[in-house]
Amino acid sequence: MGWVKATDTTGLAAGKTKKVMVEGIEILFANVSGKYYAIANKCPHMGGSLSEGTMENGIITCPRHGSKFDVKTGKNVGNAKLLFLKIKVKDDRSFRVKVEGKTIFVELE
Repeated sequence: MGWVKATDTTGLAAGKTKKVMVEGIEILFANVSGKYYAIANKCPHMGGSLSEGTMENGIITCPRHGSKFDVKTGKNVGNAKLLFLKIKVKDDRSFRVKVEGKTIFVELE
């Protein structure tokens, strides 16, 4: 499919995230220190919407069970917690991003 226009940089200040539907895929865009990144908006654990979570220093926390993902890579950096159990969670899907002017493009396969 290649590069697809996804959104623009407006409203996506440093430290903020934005959920966007691109070609039927929910993608979470994040601005970390002026650089833009994109991962799937659904937590691989139980499908929690990551856009409803919190981001700190480029790490997004799922609001459902606390799984943590690096928005730069999609890598799991903190497993889910359910009561006293820690549950192993897979990495999230990440997407390549490029910015031209104020337009953000995402590469889809």
